[in-house]
Amino acid sequence: MTAGFETLRWREAGGRSPPALVLLDQTRLPEEERRIPCADVESVAEAIESLRVRGAPAIGVAAAYGVALGAWHGIGSGCMRATVDGAVERLGRTRPTAVNLFQALDRMDSALEEAAGLADVEVYHRLVAEARGLQAADADLCRRIGEHGAALLEDGDTVLTHCNAGALATAGWGTALGVVYAAAESGKRVHVYAGETRPLLQGARLTSWELQRRGIAVTVICDGAAGAVLRDRGVDCVITGSDRIAANGDVANKIGTYGLALMARARGIPLYVAAPTTTVDPELATGDRIPIEERAPEEISNGFGRATVPEGVSVYNPAFDVTPHELVSAIITEHGISRPPYAGSLPGPGKGA
Repeated sequence: MTAGFETLRWREAGGRSPPALVLLDQTRLPEEERRIPCADVESVAEAIESLRVRGAPAIGVAAAYGVALGAWHGIGSGCMRATVDGAVERLGRTRPTAVNLFQALDRMDSALEEAAGLADVEVYHRLVAEARGLQAADADLCRRIGEHGAALLEDGDTVLTHCNAGALATAGWGTALGVVYAAAESGKRVHVYAGETRPLLQGARLTSWELQRRGIAVTVICDGAAGAVLRDRGVDCVITGSDRIAANGDVANKIGTYGLALMARARGIPLYVAAPTTTVDPELATGDRIPIEERAPEEISNGFGRATVPEGVSVYNPAFDVTPHELVSAIITEHGISRPPYAGSLPGPGKGA
């Protein structure tokens, strides 16, 4: 089962056209499938900040190509290193929570170091190759995560998910939704409840769009209906993705995940987190140290162009929350299924299970 669409694609320079990172603009879905070419660092950074491209793995890959675009614009300038350093710095300021972003930028910085002394054009090609490698690796990680996680699902299972952790959030077929796709590929029938995911409706707009395209049965629910659905609708498990996982198994994911985890625990329903080991941050002992992005209040007060909060009323808009490890039944990575206790046993970046 393939994605059926490209979340991001690298376009090489040709004729008078510069290279570009071509993105499926996720702010336009589900109404319009619009692809936008990003031909410089700032346009990639804006796309990440505005959620035209989103999801921890996809952000990392997009940022890597953004660094390569910085190198393209540094060719012949006499200051290639400074230009690329500036690209890394700018892209590193886009979104603070997803650790994949910073790991990808570190990889690009290392590739730049290894290319020291080469001609500018060769440096650029080395960085493009590194970004391509990150993209291919993420696609492979997604498939492996899905295949491991599919073992947790039985034919006829009902899954509840939150936000979007599918092909739109990665360079492959996704993490949480990758588990569903792998199960379907093996012949299992799976029904998915997708929480709408306030305030930007990633579940309603994106997750349902993906699942429908793949012929997976999906029902969208209001976030506030999750408790009743867990109680009354025969949900077998909750599966989410993650933007950063601490060494002890604390999980940062889209705001609302913590509350969903508490409700699942109250009903005795397992919560599984599907994420590549690039999402594991071994430098953070616990989730208390995960930086939580706070986004513009207008996403709540004027969401989708209409005022929904009286003028002058304060708004708090964290993009993520942290679910304590004791509420997480298992973490699915490309190396397999990890179960509590996670401290010391959770695979980290580049490590096996």
